[in-house]
Formats: sequence, C-alpha cells, structure tokens
Amino acid sequence: MPTFTINGISATVPDGTTILAAAIRIGVEIPHYCYHPKLSIAGNCRMCLVEVEKFPKLQIACNTVVTEGMVVRTDTEKIRKAVTGVLELMLIHHPVDCPICDQAGECGLQNYYMKYGLHKSRYDLEDKVRKKKVQDIGGMIVLDAERCILCSRCIRFLREVSKTCEMEFFQRGDHSEISIFPGRKLDNYYTGNLADICPVGALTNKDFRFKCRVWFLSSFDSVCTGCANGCNVLADFKGDILYRLKPRRNDAVNQTWMCDFGRLEYRKANEARLLVPVLRENGKAAAAAWEGVLSTTALRLRDIADNEGPDAVAVIASPRSSNEELFLAKKLAAEVLKTENIGFTSRTPGDRTSDDFLIKGDKNPNSTGAQLLGITEEGFGRVVKAISDRKIRALLVFGSELSDFPDSQVEALLSNVPFVAQVGTNEGVVSRVANAVLPSASFAERGGTFTNFTGRVQRFSQGFPPRGKAMNEIEILAGLANRMGADWKFDGEASVFRALAASSAPFAGMSYESLGSEGQVVAEGRK
Repeated sequence: MPTFTINGISATVPDGTTILAAAIRIGVEIPHYCYHPKLSIAGNCRMCLVEVEKFPKLQIACNTVVTEGMVVRTDTEKIRKAVTGVLELMLIHHPVDCPICDQAGECGLQNYYMKYGLHKSRYDLEDKVRKKKVQDIGGMIVLDAERCILCSRCIRFLREVSKTCEMEFFQRGDHSEISIFPGRKLDNYYTGNLADICPVGALTNKDFRFKCRVWFLSSFDSVCTGCANGCNVLADFKGDILYRLKPRRNDAVNQTWMCDFGRLEYRKANEARLLVPVLRENGKAAAAAWEGVLSTTALRLRDIADNEGPDAVAVIASPRSSNEELFLAKKLAAEVLKTENIGFTSRTPGDRTSDDFLIKGDKNPNSTGAQLLGITEEGFGRVVKAISDRKIRALLVFGSELSDFPDSQVEALLSNVPFVAQVGTNEGVVSRVANAVLPSASFAERGGTFTNFTGRVQRFSQGFPPRGKAMNEIEILAGLANRMGADWKFDGEASVFRALAASSAPFAGMSYESLGSEGQVVAEGRK
C-alpha cells in the first residue's frame, strides 16, 4: 500500500488507487466530469489535471496511479489556468440556457465555471455549432445534444452496466455529439441512471423534468420499497410531497444504481392516500376521530377473541411493513389476541419483472423480514381458507392489497368476515369494504428497518411528518394493544428494534444505531 502526499497531506491507499480516487477518499477536491467510480476510466474530459513532482507535464488524476513517495499538487496557478482553458473549450458551443435547464442547481458545468471559469466568451454567438434539442430517446430520458460535454459516461454505462449499448459518439471535431443509434430507443430497465450520471443537462429525467427546482428540495436517506433488493436511495421532497428517488451508494446492495421501476415508488407516498380514520356502519363510511376508531377496533377484536375464541380472530401482515411493525403485529396476535392465525403474502398485483442485476420478482421490501420473524406465507394460506370457511369473525389487515387476487375476489372473501379493520397507506379494495380504516404513515413519513432478500437489515429514515391524520404504524399497534389490556411502552422504532433483537434469534446482537448507512446481514445460518 503506497504512501503519498497530496497538497501537503500524507495518506496511504490500496495498491492500484488512482490520484483522483485517493483525493476523493481523503476529501481533496479535484474537478472532473468523465470519471465515475463504477465505470471504466475514459480520461477524455481533461478536467482533473494535477502536478506530480518529477513529471514533466500535468497529469490526469483519473488515470494516474498512486506510487510510493509520490508528491501531488492540485491547487497551483498552472493547474488553474489549464482547467480554465479546458472549461473555455467546453463552453465554446454550449448553449446559455441555464434559466430553462432542468439541471440548474446541480450542474457540474455551472459549479466549476463559478470556481474556475468566470471568463468572457471569445466566440461569436452566431458561430456556435447547433445540435438537436429535446429528443425523446426512450425510457425515462430526454436528450439535448447541444448541452453535452462529451464525457462519455452515458455510453460507458450502457456498455458496462445495462449492457445494451444504445448510444455512441457521432460526427467528429466540434460537431461531435452523442446520440441513439438510428432506429433504436433506450431499451433497458435502468435508463434513469443516465440522468443521474450526466454532469450537465444533456440527459434529463422525463418524470422529474420541470417539476421543481432542486434548490427548493430537501433530502433524506431511505430504502427503495419497489422490490426485495432494497436499493439505497436519496429521497427528495418539498413540504409533504415526494418529488423523486435517486440511488444512494451502497456497494453491498446496489452500487450506485437503481432501476426505473423503483424510481417511481415515490408516487405511492403521494397518490391515493388514506389520510383520515374511517368507520363504516350499515354500509356507510364516515370520517371519525382516532380515539373512536382505535377504541372500536380494539373492542371488536377483544370481544370476538374472548367470546368466540382466539381462532375466530386473524391478522394478515404486510411485507411492506418494517421489521419493527411486523414484530409488533406478531406480538399483538400471539400475546394480546392469543391467536396463531397470522400470515403474509409476497404476491402483489402487477408486473413481476426480474433480472440478474437489481430487479427482484418479489415486489415487496420486507418479505425476508417477515419470514425471519416467523410470519409465513403458509400462514396466509391458512387464514384465507379459514375466511372462506367463515371461521374468522374479526380480521386485522395490514397494507392496501390482499395478494394478487382480483378486486371482486377480495370483496367476496372479506364479505365472509363480520368485522374487518385495515391499517394501510393507500386506497384500495380493502379500504372500500373495511369496517374500520386506520391510515398509516408512508415509508417517507416514518423510520424503521427492512430486511432485503440477502438478509441485510437496512435503516430507512423519516423525511417529514405523516400527511393528513395518518399515524405511525407503531403508534397504531401500541394504541390497539394498550386498549386491549396490554402495557406497551415503546418509544419509537429504535426501542422496538431493541426488543426485536432481544427476542428474535436472526437479529441477535444487532442494534438500531450500529446498522449505520449500509446495514448489517443477519447471522449466517439464521436466514
């Protein structure tokens, strides 16, 4: 492992580390466009120029490997002049349309110009080379070739990650541009990453385009709820509305990528939300206060369990619930209602696309967590059979869907149960027939942990308070349990996780705080 010096800072790095990668690790800024940690090195933007002692000329940091005793400088006047010159060449034909560019506020060209440029153009406006603008090239992407700085990140991504090779350089000289191959469109499930890695506004995301200026957005760390892979994401929001999800680096899960399906998961936090508690009597639904809905639900569950026996009560858990919520749902069933009728299903309506990269056929974030906590799909099958046989008199349903059953089948099934209570985030067939609807917070409005398909337990954060009158699911479960005679005193997801880890073998030895930003895998042999 070589030791070198950069701007007077001594550091030791692994063999084969480039100057740029080492600088990023240490926290020394070197401007760059074409370099990306998960793509091959191209070295064509020439922005990352540095001085290396005993080298006769400036070197590109992205393709120069650190050696023992190397001395590097990144902040000399010679370097600044060189970088300014490179920027000027990039800006010669660049359109000055920053006010209408969707990349404004997170544009590498803007940022570096303000730091290294600030020069007047020496090129007449009428001599600028014009290229095609606003091209729908398929997938989630709009191409503006005039804004492109030819960094080749998009081309390398399509070659090396999606392996679909839809884009390439065309023309030559100052007429060079990126484009899609004639007669083709972007044809893969990862097109949104092109907008993420584009350092300028050449490739923008159709879904986010012109929705909101980025300086109005705030962000929080989360986990994608689109499938069992559990990709780490950064969620951007304004007020109580989510605007987009972008991948957050976790080399053990999703590297720096995410699929196009997962990018649209934010919509579930915005659309068709259950926002007020509801009680339905004699077929008529009406908004109600939380106290009334919690008390009515607890009273009916307790009354049926006591008078008709615990086998007359059932719980259907949701693989979209957190580990903490699933733990409490099982605790409610086993310790409060004294019933063994609990299960979950990973089957959901809609597409079950999967691949050998990030997309899993299980479209739930926490099926593995449910299984590790002893909630099974076989249990769901037994509950459904008991409902069909009219043996269930009270049913507590978590989530907005009931397997991949058609709505008519769900309505017919639930009509066999005298009392149905739903805890969920979104409107659906269950909320349309439930006697009590208890609206819960979305993934953006609560914190907790999910366990992905490999057994990695990962934290997701609360971005903003629950919308409307929705309530955190932990509070709902505690409210029901305590109204049925329990004495639960959990103070948020961290305290629930402590209880979970103390009583569930797969999570033994874990703590909420120690999970960190990358999560921890459950003990081998306990999955």
